[in-house]
Amino acid sequence: MSSPLTDLCRHPIVQAPMAGGASCPPLVAAVAEAGGLGFLAAGYKTADGMYEEIKQVRAATGQPFGVNVFMPQPPHADPGAIDLYRQRLAAEADGYDTPLGDPETDGEDGYEAKTALLLDDPVPVVSFTFGCPSRDTLDAFARVGTYTIVTVTTAEEAQLAQWAGADAVCVQGIEAGGHQSTHHDDPQADHTGIGLLSLVAQVRETVPIPVIAAGGLMRGSQIAAVLAAGGDAVQLGTAFLACPESGAHPLHKQALTNPLFARTVLTRAFSGRPARGLVNRFVREHGPYAPAAYPQIHQVTAGLRKAAAKAGDAQGMALWAGQGHRMARDLPAGKLVGVLAAELQAARAAVSVRSGK
Repeated sequence: MSSPLTDLCRHPIVQAPMAGGASCPPLVAAVAEAGGLGFLAAGYKTADGMYEEIKQVRAATGQPFGVNVFMPQPPHADPGAIDLYRQRLAAEADGYDTPLGDPETDGEDGYEAKTALLLDDPVPVVSFTFGCPSRDTLDAFARVGTYTIVTVTTAEEAQLAQWAGADAVCVQGIEAGGHQSTHHDDPQADHTGIGLLSLVAQVRETVPIPVIAAGGLMRGSQIAAVLAAGGDAVQLGTAFLACPESGAHPLHKQALTNPLFARTVLTRAFSGRPARGLVNRFVREHGPYAPAAYPQIHQVTAGLRKAAAKAGDAQGMALWAGQGHRMARDLPAGKLVGVLAAELQAARAAVSVRSGK
């Protein structure tokens, strides 16, 4: 049987799986050693690449950790819209002296290869993004003792995850950095989303399974508020992005608190799927024209993003960040877990004092 959520970490703090390199083995191991639950991101990696990182985490810590898997996306992209966007990015390719990527080559082994590997050599926790696995898949993970989490953005998605057999849901509010984990990317939707506190309350009233809350959380007092609203634990990404163990590019880390990048916005500019990031030149110039085409646009812009990073140009990078990015702290991951836990305890104690308990 899978372990309860409370058995997986001493503190109700989960380090978000941030695809693209930030959630590297040193970060995951440091969080796990400090009593949080660290997560590797299998997105954008081959199955073999994912397994190599799993081995590195196992060598660094004996504590539980998780692996996040992207669900495959149904083909719905308009080839004409993708081609028009490629034409728009031609000047970017010339400027960075790098070719645009092939939209039909996703560059990674598929979902089936990764789930097969994770079932053959189980890890303590597996979470899923961009959809919900089948009942058969979740039952298979339960049989090997893996705790399963499905990321959701509505109470309806949470209910479907429960019905499919998930052990818990990760509830993602609109404040969260990176990709919005909607199960169906509707090109006509406005993607305004639901704020985290309201969403946690809605999900708590809908499903009986544990709720992990994610979305712009940076301080222990915010964690206390979310737990009071019905969450069982919290998941933080941007807060851990600035840690020295994080694999994020130094320019990305610096941008979190740089006054030049004052706000975030949801954009399809880099991947074709709504994702929250810092507003830079690339987002301003291309975001309004990016089609709903994931992962095709992600592949088209992959070389541009790498070239911008190599050139030291933060204005051309995908600077994913949640709405609380200006509160990022450059602390070692283990120390950050301890600070957040202490802030949570202090916030709870203050509430008890004010209520006379």
